Amino acid sequence: MSTVFGIIPILFRHPSAYGLSRITDNLFISNGEAANNKLFLYANQITTVINVSVEVVNTYFPGIYYIHVPVVDAPTARLYDFFDAVADKIHTVELNEGRTLVHCAAGVSRSAALCIAYLMKYHSMSLVNAHAWVKACRPIIRPNIGFWRQLIQYEEKLFGKTSVSLVQSPMGMIPDLYENEVREMIAL
Repeated sequence: MSTVFGIIPILFRHPSAYGLSRITDNLFISNGEAANNKLFLYANQITTVINVSVEVVNTYFPGIYYIHVPVVDAPTARLYDFFDAVADKIHTVELNEGRTLVHCAAGVSRSAALCIAYLMKYHSMSLVNAHAWVKACRPIIRPNIGFWRQLIQYEEKLFGKTSVSLVQSPMGMIPDLYENEVREMIAL
């Protein structure tokens, strides 16, 4: 069996880690490698790719519109400035019956935060519910603490209240929904 055929079953068995993870009928999330996979893009009928990184260079494929959001994965990076514009673009693509893929380098922090912001704005989900939804679709997500601060601020702007708080832990500030996870890690 050749290497290519040996890899394909792994890619399809674990799509949340190696391929495109579906968030809604028209929204997907992935890492940079999967975002440059022509088979994944065309098989999932992706019409728009939003690259939320400074380190991943996209391969441009015909029939796909590309947007670059140059943000580093650092707690001090201002991703908030892109929440509305990216959510609006995802919504517009959906209205035009297209499909959007949002990716960063690993598909863990920046792209996850933008997908969560979209769900809050256009699906009226609270931050806690939007996070739970995206995590159920892609279990490896974990926005950095700076993006959590910005998502909490965005939820306050959208709904006038927040569903997630930052709390002090032995690992530093964390969202309160990670408290049990941190306790279990420390117990080990």
